[in-house]
Amino acid sequence: MSLELKNVSKRVGAQVHIKDTSLRLETGHFNVLLGATGSGKTSLIKLMAGLDPLASGQVIINGNDVTNLSTQKRNISLVHQFFINYPHMTVYDNIASPLRVAGMAKSEIQGRVEDAADILKLRPMLHRRPHELSGGQQQRTALARAIAKESQAVFLDEPLANLDYKLREELRDQLPELFADRGAVVVYATSEPEEALLLGGKTALMDDGRVTQFGDTAEIYRNPENVSAASVFSDPPINTAEVVKQGDSIRLNAGVVWQASEDAAGLQDGPYTIALRPHHVMPVAHSDSQVRLSGQVQVTELSGSESSAHFDMGVGSWVSLSAGVHPYRVGEVHDFFFDPQACYFFAPDGARVA
Repeated sequence: MSLELKNVSKRVGAQVHIKDTSLRLETGHFNVLLGATGSGKTSLIKLMAGLDPLASGQVIINGNDVTNLSTQKRNISLVHQFFINYPHMTVYDNIASPLRVAGMAKSEIQGRVEDAADILKLRPMLHRRPHELSGGQQQRTALARAIAKESQAVFLDEPLANLDYKLREELRDQLPELFADRGAVVVYATSEPEEALLLGGKTALMDDGRVTQFGDTAEIYRNPENVSAASVFSDPPINTAEVVKQGDSIRLNAGVVWQASEDAAGLQDGPYTIALRPHHVMPVAHSDSQVRLSGQVQVTELSGSESSAHFDMGVGSWVSLSAGVHPYRVGEVHDFFFDPQACYFFAPDGARVA
């Protein structure tokens, strides 16, 4: 089973919401759309589902061109971040609703509904109505409806965003197992890089209505192809700065210069952008090879066993994220250290060079 986009685009008036995009998504794993709010994730899902018209291109599901088919005829399921259930129906009837529309036999409907309810632990609630359920139970009902329908493609548009932390963690762990071996192409939209890494599979990074990189999730995280991809796949935001390579040295500013090493040593002299993930910027030095930065602390946060500090080093604000509790004080100047081999280098056009 596969879902393929061939040069699709979307316009609303004079505005381009989705720029020319080609993408092939397959079954057997989660296909994650990762990007900030407004990057185009929901717009792309609506094109795949047939909810919005294409300005150009084709949508192919399992080898069949469905570009001109309505949503109802595409055999797809869509689960939103909001709990979309029919308030006047029981949980049983909510799960059964697309099966009845399809004209399925009553006995088969019952079997599918009960199987899905067992998977989502909803069997004791089948005779309740949505207002009698918690938020997590309502979202489980929506997921059970998608499972019972046995669609060719399932679109999950930030389905856990409105749940509390505990429920979100619980359902996130269960989702890959829920849709395993069902033969459907599963597309999951999220704005959280950590969620993409936890789900695994393949990820399409989205920015400004286009896919900036697509491939195995872990590989994209390790090897972003451009500045946009590096920025999308980082939370807290990745640190960037303009540097100049000259001879065997890299200069960030007058006080921060280090020896070019490994891949960076082979770059031509000239300007570059470096990117460095926050967890590589540390408040203490661990080796003599680390580069020292000095910056004024602007914001500091303690989250569980991690400390973060936003600091201004004169050429922009950077973030340090480190294990343990560190005594940062807002307004004070603090030293930070990083390993230059952890830096990504990008050319002036944004393409990765080292």
